[in-house]
Amino acid sequence: MKYSAPRILIKLLAFSLSLFLLTGLLKAVFPGPWWHDQLWTMLVFFSLLTAMTAFMAVKLMKLEMFNSVSVILGVTVVRLLCSIGFVFLILWQGDENLLWFVVDFFIIYLLYLLFDIYSLIANLRLHSK
Repeated sequence: MKYSAPRILIKLLAFSLSLFLLTGLLKAVFPGPWWHDQLWTMLVFFSLLTAMTAFMAVKLMKLEMFNSVSVILGVTVVRLLCSIGFVFLILWQGDENLLWFVVDFFIIYLLYLLFDIYSLIANLRLHSK
């Protein structure tokens, strides 16, 4: 069974929508200072970043020039560098709620990283050499 970019993007869309709904529900039920102002921006950023890296991984795996390990590690490095750039842009704006930004950022980062690892390893191993 070949794994295609539209299929992984549909799974990502379902994951992102469920995460948006869960975040909205938790924010409504438990209002407080622990929700950062840029929470929705972080969710959109990681949704787009995961879509970009998943699409790039599928295309690189179809080239058959790279093995699965190098593609997964390369995509992880791209994700890390983009995330560092995003943190820099947010901190450059002069954010005063730094602790909850870091907590919210890493929770969202880890959730999308788990999704990315699961989808790439579980579904793209068919292409590995």
